[in-house]
Amino acid sequence: MKFSTFHLFHRFDGQSFKDVYDYHLELIELAEELGFDGVRLAEHHFRDYGVAPNLFTVLAHAAARTERLRLGTGIVVLPLHNPVHVAEEAAQVDVLSGGRLELGIGRGYQSYEFEGFGVDLAEARDRFNEALEVIVGLWTRESYQHEGKFYRTGTEVSLVPRPLQNPHPPLHVAAVSPETVTMYAERGLPILADPAAPFRKVVKAAGTWRETAARAGHPAAEAELVVARSVYVARTLEQARADQERFEASFDRSRIFNERSAPIDPRTGRAAQGFEYYQDRYLKGGTVSPDFRWEQLEVIGDPARVIEQIALLRDAGFGNLLCDFGSTRPMPLEDMKRVMRFFATEVMPAFGGGR
Repeated sequence: MKFSTFHLFHRFDGQSFKDVYDYHLELIELAEELGFDGVRLAEHHFRDYGVAPNLFTVLAHAAARTERLRLGTGIVVLPLHNPVHVAEEAAQVDVLSGGRLELGIGRGYQSYEFEGFGVDLAEARDRFNEALEVIVGLWTRESYQHEGKFYRTGTEVSLVPRPLQNPHPPLHVAAVSPETVTMYAERGLPILADPAAPFRKVVKAAGTWRETAARAGHPAAEAELVVARSVYVARTLEQARADQERFEASFDRSRIFNERSAPIDPRTGRAAQGFEYYQDRYLKGGTVSPDFRWEQLEVIGDPARVIEQIALLRDAGFGNLLCDFGSTRPMPLEDMKRVMRFFATEVMPAFGGGR
């Protein structure tokens, strides 16, 4: 099992934008020091939920401050971008980092962001699929021309620069719904499983992916599936449970799970076409009980319990745990560093990781 850290770049009350960037860049440097395998950054727009709208800019900066870490996106919202720009910028970061880029991509879901860009959320899946075709085409062909429903090159073009990794940087598609998992497994594209889905759903998604990929002739051994989880380890079960309740009491979940974040079609007030699987998650305010989070949603507990939970994910077929150590918790930098150090010391060695 590999371990990566997740960075939402959430801006808390009283923080400047520079405060947010400095905070996470320090944690990225620490992740390398502690022996984590990689980092992944989240793209968001138009609100403090996440203030990193261009992930390649931040990753290029992080490339200069690190030497070994895999540098990933989690995720680039393809329907909000020109895919030619994505192919170019990703290739540039791959070259600058010495071939360390991993490209996590998805169709997005936040209606507020799509409305801000004037993009119809109901078109997200079709736009995503076409954008992915363009990116892979540019990466793998010496010259490429595309004339599609949403995107066009106009003439044959050659990508400059080209990615350093051959044939291209690893791709991961954000997915947990059975339809999406199956669709990309048939193409052999590994998934990045949703942190808001319970254990049983991500375990099922991994099984579905591997079975479908095998039937389509894609060797499972060549694919690294990624699963994202909220992660917290304390010295005792009692301390972990108490800290979880304290974290939850300090955070207004409705700031994340609300109509602005929901995949809602403004014309109908219901889930946009293709997003029916997510109908209730955001409209219910993200309310989940402490017991549900403890048993079904989070990797949390003392070291022994956390190791057991991670082993469950590993045995389900995931090869990389994307650890969210508290992206929506207003945790002082030194406290967050202690959390990461404790995890690296007490948990990662059980899976051959850490330093």
